[in-house]
Amino acid sequence: MRPIWKYLDKMRCFRKRSTIPFLGVLISCLLFMNLYIEDSYVLEGDKELIREVSTHALNSEHYVHTFRDLSNFSISINVTYRYLAGMPLPRKKYLTIGLSSVKRRKGNYLLETIKSIFEQSSYDELKEISVVVHLADFDLSWCESIVLDISRKFAHHIISGRLMVIHAPEEYYPVLEGLKRNYNDPEDRVKFRSKQNVDYAFLLNFCANLSDYYVMLEDDVRCSKNFLTTIKKVINSREGSYWVTLEFSKLGYIGKLYHSRDLPRLAHFLLMFYQEMPCDWLLIHFQGLLAQKDVIRFKPSLFQHMGYYSSYKGAENKLKDDDFEEDTFDIPDNPPASLNTNMNVFENYEPSKAYSSIDEYFWGKSPSSGDFYQIIFENPVKISKIKVCTGTEDRQNDILHHGILEVGERITGTKAGRHCSTYLRLGEFRQGNVEISDVDLKVLFDIDCMRILVTKPQKEWLIIRSISIWTSSSPSQ
Repeated sequence: MRPIWKYLDKMRCFRKRSTIPFLGVLISCLLFMNLYIEDSYVLEGDKELIREVSTHALNSEHYVHTFRDLSNFSISINVTYRYLAGMPLPRKKYLTIGLSSVKRRKGNYLLETIKSIFEQSSYDELKEISVVVHLADFDLSWCESIVLDISRKFAHHIISGRLMVIHAPEEYYPVLEGLKRNYNDPEDRVKFRSKQNVDYAFLLNFCANLSDYYVMLEDDVRCSKNFLTTIKKVINSREGSYWVTLEFSKLGYIGKLYHSRDLPRLAHFLLMFYQEMPCDWLLIHFQGLLAQKDVIRFKPSLFQHMGYYSSYKGAENKLKDDDFEEDTFDIPDNPPASLNTNMNVFENYEPSKAYSSIDEYFWGKSPSSGDFYQIIFENPVKISKIKVCTGTEDRQNDILHHGILEVGERITGTKAGRHCSTYLRLGEFRQGNVEISDVDLKVLFDIDCMRILVTKPQKEWLIIRSISIWTSSSPSQ
């Protein structure tokens, strides 16, 4: 194969213009030459679209995209974006993943974040995602070097139309000096967080029509395996229920999922209040204004913060999400069931909260020997795996210090006091947790009940943080 520069020269792709528009030409040439680059991820149905996009890009002089918002808002967003790499395909995807990145004094994690998104996605999942990176720094030489690194490392994803890099020029930003000193923040901190709000607003604005759903990540994040499949399962499970934001991480602006139809409103909101407070605080107000009263966060988390140095002054940032699981993960099935306990429940931390995938938990006062937490399934089930976690990061002593996990069959008793007539012990809690695999190989009957049994009294209270049940085949008839 001849050197890439020979083809570029032959195709007259070199032009006397600024470096960043030249990078758009470079990527367009790579798109045009996709026959010379092996890409096992390019879908047959997309190849004609890719040819059309590449031809359009080669004939374009500006490599920009103007978005004029036509929604019913008094403030209109009219931004001319520069395409630094890639072009959107006409076909909508299922999910857009948005990242905004600026130059850091120490460390740069953007390439690792992009790599994690693609490596943790299957071939079928890659068909349904689009990744948009907003290089939001005003230092164009830095943007140039980052685009070159991205183009070298992820050329086949750019060719396939699943990776785009954009830039909103500085002249479109509002005033960033002399802003309100809310919360007694220093002036440079106010400027940093205010600009970040605008960075995100421009990114959201760009992504509004690319897919059905949108998830925001930061530029220093590691992804869980097959995160898209899990997100789809969560969305499908909430069909018919109202939500504005679903959260798949408890940290910052990581793993926050929206309907794409809400992105213009969210972009407007961030711009209107850009100098008032940090973006993650504004998000709480936004979902409240749209009548989502409570946080809806799912666990385990699908995204983990991996950066050690913050983009603000290179300060250390060691935040980690203790609910993150990186290995292959699918949300549990947790079949329909009734839940009860004979423990003294604290306030409104009722038993059902431990069985939900939302970030809530059961909290009972000091349990005694023989106390139980019981699950009675609506129908007999075959179970492949069970995982129970107790305690929280804030209350690490409120675990089950001594207890066992049991499954049972043959429900007896009245509706008010039902239980199983026989139980089989599966395992013992150790350091507050228990996880049992291959349950269907160890239990020969269809399971009607599951029970957490306290075997010794404890003075500490008990938090059951999560109960996860994965089912196998349908129970025998």
